[in-house]
Amino acid sequence: MADKVELFEEITAHLLGDDRPSEYMIRLSKEPEFKQFPLVLLSKLMKTEQSKKHHPEGNVWNHTMLVLDEAAKVRNQSKEEASFMWAALLHDIGKPDTTIMRKGRLTSYDHDKIGAKLCQDFLHVFTNDEEFIQRVEGLVRYHMHMLYVLKSLPYADTKNLLRNVDIHEIALLCRCDRLGRTGADADKEEEEYQEFIQMLERLVKKNVKV
Repeated sequence: MADKVELFEEITAHLLGDDRPSEYMIRLSKEPEFKQFPLVLLSKLMKTEQSKKHHPEGNVWNHTMLVLDEAAKVRNQSKEEASFMWAALLHDIGKPDTTIMRKGRLTSYDHDKIGAKLCQDFLHVFTNDEEFIQRVEGLVRYHMHMLYVLKSLPYADTKNLLRNVDIHEIALLCRCDRLGRTGADADKEEEEYQEFIQMLERLVKKNVKV
């Protein structure tokens, strides 16, 4: 078993260098490390089902692998590729602890908030780079905000979003999250991505008090 620093560097190298980082992660998932903390948090994604209506690809692991490969396509647009790619990998890490059946449908309320905390726990095993951890945590925390903002949902927290994350980074991750689903409508997602960016930019120009 590689030591933790070597493993972190190995994962990061594949996240930054592979056209399809999912292929490496799938291989890694078959290794003993995946049964140990913190990678066991990713293993749990395989046992966490999702709504077939919104996620026909199946469990959270399948979705995460799709998102990871979508993120790899656009990582060169990120200002900090390592943080962006780790956020793509960890964005739904809170779903295993929050997914339950409500009124006949699977829900995972607050998985973004729970995931942000778990993200810190996960990354602190590998690194003491607090700025890096905070960047990843912020992206995980606000990765649902394209939906929240565009649908004017009460869960939106735009003030803290503007305080804690770069608007272009979070919009890029949200776009990958939406595209990482079987049958995603790329044209529709691009349109909503542009709308989300424009809304955030307008908030910034209005000098929202944060």
